[in-house]
Amino acid sequence: MITTIVLAAGMSQRMGGENKLLLPFDGKTMLETTLDHILASGTKEIIVVTGYESDKIREVLRNYPVKVVHNPRYAAGMTSSIQAGIRSASHGTDGFMICLSDMPLIAPEIYRNLATVFTEKRQTEERTIVQPFFENTPGNPVIFSSFYKNELLALDYPEGCKPVVQANRQFVVRVDTGTDAILQDADTPRDFEKIKNLKV
Repeated sequence: MITTIVLAAGMSQRMGGENKLLLPFDGKTMLETTLDHILASGTKEIIVVTGYESDKIREVLRNYPVKVVHNPRYAAGMTSSIQAGIRSASHGTDGFMICLSDMPLIAPEIYRNLATVFTEKRQTEERTIVQPFFENTPGNPVIFSSFYKNELLALDYPEGCKPVVQANRQFVVRVDTGTDAILQDADTPRDFEKIKNLKV
């Protein structure tokens, strides 16, 4: 089993005052569109980590079959939310797929393919990390084996798990996705307008 951790705690500081996850996208909010694609991939355990405007986010999620976890330390950076998700994962999970909730262009088959590769590779290497690429550029989501649980929980780098990837490059499995959707997030109004014009 893979636990999917969806990060929905950020303050959207570069979006000009609006919570980007609640912006309309493809008939729903951007968060809902991203979640719909993750759910359609067949993942069994999804944990959504909230922080900023958690009440609004929780309201959007009320009909979704996900576990919602609040990170009171969300202002400390992305890593604190990843750690909150890991702590809430089911005991015995094989790995953690770390997903950004402002990447609605990633299609279900991308998530499904990454999970399949991870499951296959982990049978022979418990330290497996799966990372998607587009034309030699790494993107998201990244899947970490549960072997790294304690290392991830001890990480003090605030903005994600890059140090763990860099320290374990010999165990990183690169997956060429053939799409730049794995690179397209919405940090700024300009980013958001760009991805709206690139809908799946």
